[in-house]
Amino acid sequence: MLYRADRIARPADWALPIGPLDLWSDDVAAPDYNMMVRAPYSGSHEKLRRADPLYDIVILTDWNWPYAVTGRGSAIFIHQYRRPGYPTEGCIALSRHHLRRLARSIRFHTRLIVPESSADWA
Repeated sequence: MLYRADRIARPADWALPIGPLDLWSDDVAAPDYNMMVRAPYSGSHEKLRRADPLYDIVILTDWNWPYAVTGRGSAIFIHQYRRPGYPTEGCIALSRHHLRRLARSIRFHTRLIVPESSADWA
């Protein structure tokens, strides 16, 4: 789990703060594809320290991480949504309230299982 220490309290004692130079590589040609990297970084990447609150808490999933297979997807996070009804670019988005509640309840080895379809929920 990553968090913005300048905006919120540490959600778990093992959570790591997001710094101004922290990025996430989404460059399929890079050896550090789908890994956290630091600026300056010449490959394609996503900034983790954003102006909006979407990444104030980022819960990392193990989808194609830490041993990434090129093209299977990068940066599949659980984070805050912009507004209800607006899709993410492949992540799982929750309300700020629900995200904080989840962050407080998980431990380092907690497993979250996301079913592939709603039929799997039953």
